[in-house]
Amino acid sequence: MFRPTSSIVTTLLTVAFLSITVVAEEPTTPLSLHPDNPHYFLWRGTPTVLITSGEHYGALMNLDFNYRTYFGELAEHGLNHTRVFSGTYRELPSSFGITENTLAPKQGRYIGPWARSTEAGNADGDKRFDLTAWDTDYFARLENFMTEAQVRGIVVEMTLFCAFYNDALWEASPMNIANNINGVGDYSRVAPLTLSHNDLTEVQLAFTRKMVIEMNRFDNFYFEVCNEPYMQNEFDEWEKRIIDVIVATERDLPNKHLISQNIANKWKKVENPNPAVSILNFHYAFPPDAVAMNYPLNRVVGDSETGFSGSDDLHYRFEGWRFLMAGGAIYNNLDYSFTATHPDGSLRDYQSPGGGTLELRRQLGILKVFMDRLDFVTMTPDTSFITKVSPQMRYQALVALGQTYAAFLHIPLEGTVPQDRTKPISAMLEVALPEGSYTIEWWDTKTGAIVKEERLGHDGAYLKLSSPSFVADIALRIDRK
Repeated sequence: MFRPTSSIVTTLLTVAFLSITVVAEEPTTPLSLHPDNPHYFLWRGTPTVLITSGEHYGALMNLDFNYRTYFGELAEHGLNHTRVFSGTYRELPSSFGITENTLAPKQGRYIGPWARSTEAGNADGDKRFDLTAWDTDYFARLENFMTEAQVRGIVVEMTLFCAFYNDALWEASPMNIANNINGVGDYSRVAPLTLSHNDLTEVQLAFTRKMVIEMNRFDNFYFEVCNEPYMQNEFDEWEKRIIDVIVATERDLPNKHLISQNIANKWKKVENPNPAVSILNFHYAFPPDAVAMNYPLNRVVGDSETGFSGSDDLHYRFEGWRFLMAGGAIYNNLDYSFTATHPDGSLRDYQSPGGGTLELRRQLGILKVFMDRLDFVTMTPDTSFITKVSPQMRYQALVALGQTYAAFLHIPLEGTVPQDRTKPISAMLEVALPEGSYTIEWWDTKTGAIVKEERLGHDGAYLKLSSPSFVADIALRIDRK
């Protein structure tokens, strides 16, 4: 069987440095960790959290997807984030029961980083790939994609690789031997994201270098090494190799960008994190225990994918508010209302396993406004000032002691019936605050309205607060004057 010779490996190592797009413009400072509180971002001179309800990661690789319309819809609601897969991984129309899956382009409408050869036989009915040649149309689309996001104030999570969940997905990959002319990829689906096959590793490293170079001028992204590597194996050494290449390639470039690792579903305590990794991303992180477990590491903790809880907006609104109030800095709901035929997020009758609606995007926009009006860099997660709540509710809070107290309260999901989610209720709280004068605001999380506002003096003992009537959830802000 053919294997790459040393000359081909040399080509793979050097080809990333060819065809570099030179753009004459003033350099900008990329998204970074906030110097005063690295649990949050600093972007364009402003403390920043990233909140969105985004499409299923195929906006770049799917030629039928209008990302300009998509970005416009996010920006209209004040959402400032999207997650996208690079194109090294693709799905099939049957994958995961997703209606019009954007990661499964129609025949002839998939574009990836590697150029097609003249040799027929690819699994998608098109020409096979040449893993030593770049597709110039792909990188032109990448540049335009990043520019359109940049001008709309949207930060991109660029996910370079993804675990192969089943054999069919590996068989669709350009890295599979059936789909390339380079004799690379003749092994099982578990092997590609390890260091066990040098020929494929060199292909992946060359691709990583190419992406780092092509994207360096943009200020609105960070790299994520791999989506859900834990679904196949623990790829620590392989991920470390990719991270090392990102860092080494940027060393001689004008800009330095943050790097994320996708740690686990729900939660996991990270031991000995890679010093080059600034973002620890979790999926389906509800309740937000992952934040508290990893808060001492002084990195951003994100909830970068959620879904699979049905179509009710309530689930994803609760999760977003709880995660941000717990000290997280990224929330991305997986929004199945965005497809190639509905890039504005207007699809309603999808059968996908999660949610996503216009109403939810508006509600997450309210969360973004609430956060932006806090001096969250000075705040830490702390619920201890809430001493009593009636009736029983779940809650999360951020606090700047003696100054600002922000909380989110919601009905328990466990043990409730659907009627409980639409029944108006009110809550009584007892809070422990220092002596002073206070402004108290109750926010409707579904409309953004401040539905009750009070100004009162407090003698330093326990203070009893009564909420207005609300349905399912409400937010509270207390400021000492």
